[in-house]
Amino acid sequence: MGEANHQEQLELFPIPSPCIGYCQTDNKGYCLGCFRSREERFNWLKYTPPQQREIIRLCKQRKYRRLLAAQQKQATPEDEASTTLPLFGDDYEA
Repeated sequence: MGEANHQEQLELFPIPSPCIGYCQTDNKGYCLGCFRSREERFNWLKYTPPQQREIIRLCKQRKYRRLLAAQQKQATPEDEASTTLPLFGDDYEA
């Protein structure tokens, strides 16, 4: 009685592919459109619905990390320029 009876949720409709039609890969092999790996793209229809949901969850994480990295990359040059100190004590008056 202590254990809960967890049954897999019945899927009434197939989970659609997250493909958006922008099929190019990055240097790690992830699609730049949907963020799936090559294996995930090629085997999408072979995966069970829970596996497909997990892949979609992973794709969302990959997209978030890529956006975060792009934002940090853009912010870095500005941050470096704002923290520059005077080279020869320009604020010193002789």
